[in-house]
Amino acid sequence: MTQPAEFSHRLSPQTRHILEHMQKASHAPMHALPPHAARAFYEKAAGILDIRKVPMHRQERLDIPTRDGAVIHAQLWAPSAEPLPVLIYFHGGGFTIGSSATHEPLCRRLAELAHCAVISVDYRLAPEHRFPTAVYDAWDALAHVRAHAAAWGLDAQRIAVGGDSAGGTLAAVSALHARDQGWPLDMQLLFYPGTTAHQDTASHQTFERGLVLGESVISYFFEQYIPLRSQRSDWRFAPLLASDHAGVAPAWVGLAEIDPLVDEGVAYADALRMAQVPVDIEIYPGVVHGFIQWGRAIPEALQCHLDAAGALRKVWGSDA
Repeated sequence: MTQPAEFSHRLSPQTRHILEHMQKASHAPMHALPPHAARAFYEKAAGILDIRKVPMHRQERLDIPTRDGAVIHAQLWAPSAEPLPVLIYFHGGGFTIGSSATHEPLCRRLAELAHCAVISVDYRLAPEHRFPTAVYDAWDALAHVRAHAAAWGLDAQRIAVGGDSAGGTLAAVSALHARDQGWPLDMQLLFYPGTTAHQDTASHQTFERGLVLGESVISYFFEQYIPLRSQRSDWRFAPLLASDHAGVAPAWVGLAEIDPLVDEGVAYADALRMAQVPVDIEIYPGVVHGFIQWGRAIPEALQCHLDAAGALRKVWGSDA
């Protein structure tokens, strides 16, 4: 990872400090590691800058059957025993790394702030499971939660989907799928989602070198997940390319200013607005991709948590 001088003045002081320490680390870059090693590194490093895990009244592991006969797992966290609304969450990690464990502090915090249950899905990862397996796992998880939420003591009538980065992509395509199936969703909560087919926006070019998520890392992830470039125009990979965005769930979109994905996040919000879908968008200044898991170090992460949870509380009528 590099920190080009032309970006440095745009970074918040806390973000610049973190990136300087990352540059001094002696570990190999993510894209130089085989997937199993990249996963292990991310699992170990994910919590270093993250907030503490807030206590939850409920913590359970769920088993979710998939259409191909497999069983994937999910973690449920809820702050109380009452029938709470549900956020189904898909973690980031380029469809290749990450898990419910790497995103546990974030999911617990959203559950606490939004006073909801969060179900974090461990969809199957590439390259062992390439596109569209993660998409189908996300859709199957949504269907399973809808069918069983009431039996689990949750509010089956109030469901949202959410995710960050690749998980934001899965949340967006799940919202489109839910519309097509006639399944009502209350919101799609998208943290810096990937929405385009190729890395060809201006922000991809501007921030292609370093800053946590650069072109080399993105290409590494996509080579694991969807190596056939001809498949990348499929809307299940690039939801911006869906033929129609009308009628999907309202969206809250949180973006990092210094991020290759910022332009496609804005473009997706614009596409939803053009389709008359209610959208709130926040661009957090001076921060980079992945910042929502840096709450121990940068205030923008904590503000983002509050903003996202506030959007959920508003749609669920629990602002008090």
